[in-house]
Amino acid sequence: MSTLLYSLGRWSYRHPWRVLVSWILLLLLAGGGVALFAKGTDNSFSIPGTESQEGIAQLNRTFPQAAGTNAQFIVVAAPGDSVRDEPYTSDIKSTIDGIGKLDGVLGVTDPYSKYVTGLISHDDSAAIVQMQFKGQVTDVKKTTKDDLTAATEALQNQLPAGSTVSLGGDLFAQSLPTISIIEAVGLLIALVVLVVTFRSFVVAGLPLVTALLGVGLSMALIFLATAFATISATTPMLALMLGLAVGIDYALFIIARHQDQVRSGVEPEESAARATGTAGSAVMFAGVTVLIALIGLAFAGIPFLTTMGIAAAVAVAIAVLIAVTLTPAFLGFVKGRVRGWGGRRRKTVVERATKERDETPGEGSQTEDAPTRAAGKPARRGFAARWVGLTTKHPVVTTLSVVITLGVLAIPAASLALALPNAGMLPKENEARQTYDLISEHFGPGFNGPLIMTGTIVTSNDPLTLMKDLKSEIEKMPGVAKVPLATPNKTADTGLIQIIPTTAPDDPKTADLVRELRAKHDHFQSTYDVDLKVTGFTAVAIDISDRLGAALLPFGVFVVGLSLVLLAIVFRSIWVPLKAAAGYLLSVLAAFGIVSAVFIWGWGADFLGVAKVGPIISFMPIILMGVLFGLAMDYEVFLVSRMREDFVHARRAAGGVADRTLAVDAVRSGYRSSARVVTAAAVIMFGVFASFVPEGDANLKPIALGLAAGIAIDAFLVRMTLVPAVMTLLGTSAWWMPKRLARILPHFDIEGEAVERELAHADWPEPDTTAMVAADALELVDHDEVCLYRDVTVRVDPGEALVLTGTDARAARALALTLAGRVAPTGGIVKVEGHLLPERGPWVRRRVALALLNESTDPVADLRRAVRGRAELLVVDGLDVLATSARRDQAAAVLRDAGRPLTVVGTATDVAAAHSVLAEAGHPDSSVLEVSAAAPVRTSDTAEVNA
Repeated sequence: MSTLLYSLGRWSYRHPWRVLVSWILLLLLAGGGVALFAKGTDNSFSIPGTESQEGIAQLNRTFPQAAGTNAQFIVVAAPGDSVRDEPYTSDIKSTIDGIGKLDGVLGVTDPYSKYVTGLISHDDSAAIVQMQFKGQVTDVKKTTKDDLTAATEALQNQLPAGSTVSLGGDLFAQSLPTISIIEAVGLLIALVVLVVTFRSFVVAGLPLVTALLGVGLSMALIFLATAFATISATTPMLALMLGLAVGIDYALFIIARHQDQVRSGVEPEESAARATGTAGSAVMFAGVTVLIALIGLAFAGIPFLTTMGIAAAVAVAIAVLIAVTLTPAFLGFVKGRVRGWGGRRRKTVVERATKERDETPGEGSQTEDAPTRAAGKPARRGFAARWVGLTTKHPVVTTLSVVITLGVLAIPAASLALALPNAGMLPKENEARQTYDLISEHFGPGFNGPLIMTGTIVTSNDPLTLMKDLKSEIEKMPGVAKVPLATPNKTADTGLIQIIPTTAPDDPKTADLVRELRAKHDHFQSTYDVDLKVTGFTAVAIDISDRLGAALLPFGVFVVGLSLVLLAIVFRSIWVPLKAAAGYLLSVLAAFGIVSAVFIWGWGADFLGVAKVGPIISFMPIILMGVLFGLAMDYEVFLVSRMREDFVHARRAAGGVADRTLAVDAVRSGYRSSARVVTAAAVIMFGVFASFVPEGDANLKPIALGLAAGIAIDAFLVRMTLVPAVMTLLGTSAWWMPKRLARILPHFDIEGEAVERELAHADWPEPDTTAMVAADALELVDHDEVCLYRDVTVRVDPGEALVLTGTDARAARALALTLAGRVAPTGGIVKVEGHLLPERGPWVRRRVALALLNESTDPVADLRRAVRGRAELLVVDGLDVLATSARRDQAAAVLRDAGRPLTVVGTATDVAAAHSVLAEAGHPDSSVLEVSAAAPVRTSDTAEVNA
């Protein structure tokens, strides 16, 4: 991966206009698609497979006038008046008649009807008018909503002074999130941090431009997707928030590495390629972890949440792609002007590695913990050096302090309550919120969240009496305020019961009532022969909250388990993943605690613009867990990878021997190398998330606060304080992993080791080598610790032929497959056609022909298929299979007629037979390499081997 990114970075640097224009064209195409096809977002929630959703589906079929969305307005009489008197009765009835004629209105409930009870308050000071609409919220036309608003405003003007008419209900309960000037503060914070980090206004603007372009494209794609899928209004805002944060950070990581390298003297084009191959590899890994976590939101099995996760994942994926393509392209525009003012020279990773290889331990080298003195003055130590020195000097105290602090912050999390948003969470100046409050005041909180029970009553001979009996029994249940409606539909095959709880829709006691009603399902069926389902908007919200709550544990196991596996692959360690997962859990719990303290306990609620203290939107925890997981792994990777890099180089310089002092020095030096960038990235991300809190959408506000708090906690307390302390306590054990497990796990190069290795061997075996195959000290050890071959040193020039043989055919075959790029060696160095293996394995596999021959098939036909194409190097397993006279002539013809000179490397147990085939094909001077687990013997021709 790193070598591919290295090449991509160089190409993008050389062709900046092509890259920039390509991304702009994609943005324009997506924008055009939005203009032509977008249908807008939807804030309705559904959850297939639950009882509430099944109940709504049944109502749609049999009782459509009760299945759609609803609205209501409340009339509060002037002090001393009664809504049962004139002019209230006539004016309200007149308004009801007008509303009943509006497009999409299925029915209007008259509070004065003799068939309706409970819609006039007990003191006659207020009346509620309920309206039912066809379809869900998004199905109601804007003109209908405007006409309804105009009708209630006209009623307000008609009624006596001091009276109040307020419109609300489900139709008006959702607020669409919008962008305000406050969100721009996050970008301003990012710009300031970038200027301080890079010491250049030009360079500081590059991450912002790339992030904004990526966000623009992702927003366009999300709105374009509304033509084919239902997308909630919160989804684009979440994607915007994430896209901005990671887009800026990912570009920051690459540019910071590039700037360091240019300051150290690396040529800008080469530096851009290296930065993309090294820091870009870490960006790819970090982005993949965020993507997996976001897509993992599908664990909850809720469509709108799955869509939200996919949309946010698209924004992150675009941010990653832009980071590794457009960032080096922009570096191609600025070229050498990337240094910034006052930029001091820093050693690159390659230079540090070269120095450590060339120096012996103690040979004049110094660590930054023992600063040199110049002109009699001690070298200045930055804050990062002082901080890591403090944390590693007292690791036990540091660890306990951080854990206790985070434990205290997590205490409020025990009070966390979840619910879907309703009108009660809107700002106080919103009319729907005012309606909600007036209904709670005059009728009780339960009127804002009525429950509906519905079921088939076709078997009843007396449906009216049946509904009356059900009403009487349900009214006696604890938590039920009243049952204002219990009626069959017009065809008397479905019954509808409206239940008013004593508590608000987001009160846990309302959820308890829903569960109690469902627990009596069998009783109702056996007693009344009716299969009742509890449904309605409130029941749907409760079901979604329950489903999300049930999904938290498996999702938590998923992300923690994923972090253990991914980090074990990256760091080749057991303890580092365990430490990272524990730190992630501490960060999540502390973030939950802060959100709960603000939204449940009310601490700082007014300052942060919280409209109402109470339950938090149901999907906040799972989104926070998913997003914070990905971002926490970002910081873990960028911080600990530098520690591992320094540890590996120091151990190599020490002859492969590492002690505790060396491990602690690596922790300190790695920390100092990455602290500046990680700090800048965390501050930027915190600023972006925090800017969505003060004036943010009620749905997004707790998510933004949780992410801002989680980022600050995870970056500064966990990663930059707890991590170096724990790594110091672990010492060399931090990098321990069982050898067998290390061989089983795949290798993911996030530190650019492949790029560094290619650069280190760029002129091996000689500059601009023409050798088709060159290997030195090559070895291969399989997963069972069996050495198949070792100490292989060989060179094959163009047009030559080499036969691999040995007492164990497996050794020769393994070496042949290695040279063909099909098997990665475990030691030594090998280049095929000038390309280093295993780093350039994909290229070698495409350019090297491989023929696997055996007696059971047609070996000549297999050989013919292998030489098709343009490959100039042919690897043949089983050359001696072609030794029979008929096959030899045919095989020789195939090789001679290839249309190009072929270099052949083949295996054989009968070397003389293989030599005869090659001689017939035009390679009379083929040489032989005897391969075994011991040192191989290279001879000039077959005769000497036989001798």
